[in-house]
Amino acid sequence: MDVAAVKPAATRSRMLRLALLWLAGADLRLTLLAVPPLLPLIHHDLALSEKAIGALSGLPILLLGVAAIPGSLVIARIGARRTAVAGFLFVAATAAARGIGPSALTLFGMTMLMGAGLAVVQPALPTLVAEWFPDKPGFATAVYANGLLIGEAVPAAVTLPLVLPLVGSSWPAALAVWSLPVAATALILLGMTTPRQAAGSAAPRRSPARWWPDWKSPLTWQLGFLMGGTGGLYFSANAFIADYLHAIGRPELVSAALAALNAGQLPSSFLVLFLVRRLGTSRLPFVIMPLLATAGLGGLFAPADWAIVFGVFATGFFGAFVLILSLALPPQLAAPGDVHRLSAGMFAIGYVLSCAIPPIGGALWDLTHIPVAAFAVGAASSLIVSVAGLTLRPNPSQ
Repeated sequence: MDVAAVKPAATRSRMLRLALLWLAGADLRLTLLAVPPLLPLIHHDLALSEKAIGALSGLPILLLGVAAIPGSLVIARIGARRTAVAGFLFVAATAAARGIGPSALTLFGMTMLMGAGLAVVQPALPTLVAEWFPDKPGFATAVYANGLLIGEAVPAAVTLPLVLPLVGSSWPAALAVWSLPVAATALILLGMTTPRQAAGSAAPRRSPARWWPDWKSPLTWQLGFLMGGTGGLYFSANAFIADYLHAIGRPELVSAALAALNAGQLPSSFLVLFLVRRLGTSRLPFVIMPLLATAGLGGLFAPADWAIVFGVFATGFFGAFVLILSLALPPQLAAPGDVHRLSAGMFAIGYVLSCAIPPIGGALWDLTHIPVAAFAVGAASSLIVSVAGLTLRPNPSQ
């Protein structure tokens, strides 16, 4: 065998897998984040109430947690690669069908099914990381997390100026357009990888019956709290920054502040690509970064406009840093046959906690009539992250 020819082929194979992971990460958010820019049109056409609009936005996020455990079962039965292929095809179909009618019943029903499909796919990605890159799980996770964050930013940026005019200002057609990249990724994954290739470097799979998360394991809860506390801070900031700035008489900063919160995640995702291997499973970032993210919200008290915008940028930056490192932990800390179980438990706890924190913050604002009180619960959730980080046991072998 020509060794010189084998190395370039292996390199091309690894690059393909990294590209597929990046695309899969983006696909986890494209169809979700295509909705917010279109909400005024949807609201008008379907005569939805504000409560219905809130439910439409929150339903998929809740399902990302609730349906993650069935995802673990599917992975245990048919494998991570097949789960990703079938799941993305299902997501593409249901995402495109949201605008049929158009009808509120169809919109909510298909949104629920789409969210469930995304939840099933989600634990497949850490499993593929463990199977494809057992030597560099942190780096591979950072790649797909970078795709995930890009997948959050792109629909928000281009749906109104580019996609909507392209489809004649039809919001159902615009939603269908965003399903196309998801279907394409599924077909590429199906055509350019094989089951043997997907599991080629992983340890032998354990019994297929092992799919239920180990709720007695402290690690399951530690990772869930890491993800949920970080998500709680982020979702709280997204939910209340606009109303808070209106309440203090600075509504002109709403667009800049929200853009800064989300833009701050992107440089963080690129930085982690270079640092994740060095950081490994170190506890220090999980202790310090959440506190820095919370400190960024202190900019909301600043008299200068630039300080407010910079503060929320820092919240997005440090929060994303913690999120990506959290996503990298299951492939590093779980046995190869248990990555899907640990990931499913982490996502279930994390997303349910993330969804619970903003309503509690809103209730606290209503109760006290103090606008900044809405951020207190999000700030407390960052302390949960720090405590969970302190209790992690680094794995010296990684």
